[in-house]
Amino acid sequence: MSTFLAHVGRFSARHRLVVIGAWLVIVATLIGALLVGSGSGSTAAADVSIPDSPASQALERMNEEFPTDAAAAGATLQFVFHPGNGTVSDPAVAAEIAGVLSDAAALPGVEAVTDPFDPARPYVSADQSIAVATLTYGDLSADEQVASYDAALALQSATPSDLGAELGGNLVPLGAPAPGIGEGVGVVIAFLVLILTFGSLIAAGVNLLIAVFGVGISLVGVLAYGAFFPVGENSIILASMLGLAVGIDYSLFILSRFRIELRGGKSVEDAVARATGTAGTAVVFAGLTVIVALVALLVANLSFITEMGVAAAAAVAVAVLLALTLLPAIMRTMGTRALPKTQRTELANGSVWQEGAVQKRGLMRAWGSVVVNRPVLSVIAGVLILVVVALPFLSMKTAFNVPGGADPSSTERTAYNLIVDEFGGSQSPLIVLAEGDDITTKTAGIEADLAALDGAQLVVPAKISADGSMARIILIPAGSPIDEQTKDLVHSIREGADAVTGVHLEVTGETAIGIDQDAALMSALIKYIVVIVVISMLLLIVMFRSLLIPLIATLGYLLSVAASFGASTAVFQWGWLDPVIAAPQGDPMLSLLPLLLVGVLFGLAMDYQVFLVSRIKEMHDSGLAPKQAIREGFARSGPVLVAAATIMTVVFGGFATGTFAIGASIAFGLMVGVLADAFIVRLVLMPAMLSLLGESAWWLPAWLDKILPNIDTDGHALDAEPATAEDNRVPVGV
Repeated sequence: MSTFLAHVGRFSARHRLVVIGAWLVIVATLIGALLVGSGSGSTAAADVSIPDSPASQALERMNEEFPTDAAAAGATLQFVFHPGNGTVSDPAVAAEIAGVLSDAAALPGVEAVTDPFDPARPYVSADQSIAVATLTYGDLSADEQVASYDAALALQSATPSDLGAELGGNLVPLGAPAPGIGEGVGVVIAFLVLILTFGSLIAAGVNLLIAVFGVGISLVGVLAYGAFFPVGENSIILASMLGLAVGIDYSLFILSRFRIELRGGKSVEDAVARATGTAGTAVVFAGLTVIVALVALLVANLSFITEMGVAAAAAVAVAVLLALTLLPAIMRTMGTRALPKTQRTELANGSVWQEGAVQKRGLMRAWGSVVVNRPVLSVIAGVLILVVVALPFLSMKTAFNVPGGADPSSTERTAYNLIVDEFGGSQSPLIVLAEGDDITTKTAGIEADLAALDGAQLVVPAKISADGSMARIILIPAGSPIDEQTKDLVHSIREGADAVTGVHLEVTGETAIGIDQDAALMSALIKYIVVIVVISMLLLIVMFRSLLIPLIATLGYLLSVAASFGASTAVFQWGWLDPVIAAPQGDPMLSLLPLLLVGVLFGLAMDYQVFLVSRIKEMHDSGLAPKQAIREGFARSGPVLVAAATIMTVVFGGFATGTFAIGASIAFGLMVGVLADAFIVRLVLMPAMLSLLGESAWWLPAWLDKILPNIDTDGHALDAEPATAEDNRVPVGV
């Protein structure tokens, strides 16, 4: 493979305009497809539901039997009043409430406002502390939704503070706010890290440019596809994050090897070919591992999860192709300007750096020596740190969506919680469908059984379908949709679904659907992790020709994921680091978040593993003793790994300080995962375990050694390649 990739790199270097033109044609084609698709008027939204879940199937049955109730109702908001002094029934307070509701009736888009004191349908708590009025809206366009909601918020803000008015519900779909200063600072720091790593502004700019260009191509491609077929926002988020992460890593790895080959005295073209053949092989295997793992999301058997995996896999594939084609073309254009001026001067004076020589000094060599000399202590310390950080993971809670809005401190969430505290889960009731013969005579008994269940607060009398075969019973739970008590209530109903002879019960509604979706995603997560473990083991065995190294790498990845989950739970569920993290805290993690973290962290972990161990293997295969090979490989690949991980840490850290809860939680989990995987698993546990195992780390059964393909990650086949006669030296002033 190294020979083939070297030829690809050399071709790209010799035909730069062809390569650059080809990528520009690809971009133009995707933009054209996007424009054509956008002009077709397709506005379908991606379906993020799980149609095969029990609650979803029950909802379809209910809509068939009760078609008039299935008609879409207008959007609603709730004015919740909880006065600080007195009760809502006090004449003065009641008069103020009436005045606010009179103003509410005149708001744009409002068709009806309920009276909480209406004797026929009162909506007042038993202790008279809370009154709730519902504002019903007609069909509104997107702009009208924003204007109507802003008007309602303005009215709520203008009410006297002692009236305690809160506005529940939201007419405007949740969206990400504009990027804050943290994101920009993260990108700037990442660029500075690249400059410090390369010592060259040009090389740093090229590295970042290739990564950003790759993300741009991926996003245009995903959006072009979305112009014809529905694509979810989560697919775009995952493709962007993973595309940027691996794009920086792949270019950084190949560009670093290119600079090493230049310093070794090779011509620019030979250096491009050698870097693409050696580092490019590692990039291909790292990318292939991630792509296969992402496509393996098919095992979840959920359409929107599969869509996310395919979109992210496409972004990774683009990053790999750019690193193997466009980057060599640009490296050929840069030439020795990819090196710092001092190193260019050395080359001009005929001084050649011997890459194979033993390095006597350097921070990474010192770090590697400490770990190699004290492997047991390093392993114990590294594992202990990861386990401690991961401990909160044991109490992690997930929910498909969080009712009452994304911000626990908002008026929307306050109103929602006030209603839950006084009226239970009336905002998201359970709908129980009872189907069977002579159902009318059995509904009273069924209602009594439901009312007796733990977690049930109120049972609304049944409504019978037109043909008399089904009864629909509204059950109001005592808690909110994400309370464990409510989940247990749903499970209890299903466990007793056939308790009444000749009758079968099913439960549906928004709450039951959310519980099913959460369970389905957790099941998909377990399947996905199993598939990832198998895939990583197989591909790493092929690359490193070892059984123990892939096992250690995979176990280390799982520790990193656990640490990421644990830290995210402590911060976003428990509320730790509240002064630092601006995003709202105190809610369960979204069910989709663990899948996103597992996918992106797997991509980065494989990058770091391949970058580090491929160089150690190269040193070992050259004849060095195991510990010496670890030191030398660590000293050469460590700086690249540290730079890549630092870049990802500051970029994700910038997003983690934002105010958007979903984006901040994803970014924070990734930041912790990168820190854990790069700086503890790869730079401490991996070299320490290799030191403990010695030669046995590279053990492979003879029968397996014979059947495994030889991919030549060290680039030995390139040694037979003829070098070009191009002079590598440049004037001192260049």
